Amino acid sequence: MIASVQSIENLTLNLTQEIHVRASLDATFAALLEEIGPRNETPEGKPLPMKIEARPGGRWYRDLGEDNGHFWGHVQAIKRPTLLEITGPLFMSYPVVSNVQYRLSQKDGGTLLTFHHTALGLILDDHRKGVTGGWKHINEGVRKRAEAARPR
Repeated sequence: MIASVQSIENLTLNLTQEIHVRASLDATFAALLEEIGPRNETPEGKPLPMKIEARPGGRWYRDLGEDNGHFWGHVQAIKRPTLLEITGPLFMSYPVVSNVQYRLSQKDGGTLLTFHHTALGLILDDHRKGVTGGWKHINEGVRKRAEAARPR
């Protein structure tokens, strides 16, 4: 029998990103719900449509049809247009819990989107390596969508 000892650093994940968006709070929040929901896609540009029930306790999941899919989390807190917080395993199908938090605030004529992802559990190295780029892709998509929707 082989035993393995994990340090707390190996069991946690902490990621923070700040995105400056040249759009209103409302436009940015709407873009966020679209980007993590029906307009979600992989970094390679392949559709990865998700469903987000934007209310406390609402589910965030990938719906593959015919009652198939992948549960990502529950909306823990929502306060339009300044906060969306989700808790759950996200894309990790093993013993782990994540907290994803989007905080939006007015800044310099636009919106500052502050993103945090913290996780605790048996986080695979591939997921640990890919998480920064994956969230950056989604968050950049939010920025682009919100700025494209703003009035000219």
